[in-house]
Amino acid sequence: MTETSTGTDWRAWQESWDRQQEWYMPDREERFRVMLDMVEALVGPRPRVLDLACGTGSITDRLLKRFPEATSTGVDLDPALLAIARGYFDGDERVTFVTADLKDPEWAGQLPYDSYDAVLTATALHWLHTEPLTALYGHIGGLVRDGGVFMNADHMIDTATPRINAAERAHRHAAMDRAKAAGALDWADWWALAAKDPVLAGPTAERYRIYGEHADGDMPSVGWHTDTLRAAGFGEARTVWASPSDSLVLAVK
Repeated sequence: MTETSTGTDWRAWQESWDRQQEWYMPDREERFRVMLDMVEALVGPRPRVLDLACGTGSITDRLLKRFPEATSTGVDLDPALLAIARGYFDGDERVTFVTADLKDPEWAGQLPYDSYDAVLTATALHWLHTEPLTALYGHIGGLVRDGGVFMNADHMIDTATPRINAAERAHRHAAMDRAKAAGALDWADWWALAAKDPVLAGPTAERYRIYGEHADGDMPSVGWHTDTLRAAGFGEARTVWASPSDSLVLAVK
């Protein structure tokens, strides 16, 4: 069911969010595929998953379509994206959502489980600076069971390759400009639509109070992520997928 008593088409909002994100990341589905390949390879097809900074639940949606016996806990602070997630997954007993600030040292105490087979996140943790991200990785190290996995697909910038970085950015933005001219919604356009929706207007106003236009965190290198994850208690950590601008880092406890 995609609608609730509000009459809001939650599926349409979920799909609209996905299309907006794909404007920035045309290879978004590929990173999700690799992420779930690694979940299956390392913890099996019935995982208990923590969807970290879950947004509208894009990872959870793909997880449950591929692994119907999986369960997912989505955690986020954004009230508008959580409203879409809760509406979209309404009635699905495999899914739980928790409102929590990942910079709060006590955030994990709100989760329904003490441990998870997999903690997954994508295109979210670059909102954090390195100090709170280091602390978050420490918490995640305590949440992932022995043999379990953590995966983060995000912007990870190698500052040692400025010419490559500049060429990739110019090429990517040229494609984005073409898609925009063809009618694609960008971040600002999408949030402007949400602000006009009778159900999402209030949560959208609240999310702007919390975050402002966009949080500007750090985008450290892959090496920083793998080193920090090992220091947090993971035995192995490395890249398992990469585009010219983004990487998927996998860590095994």
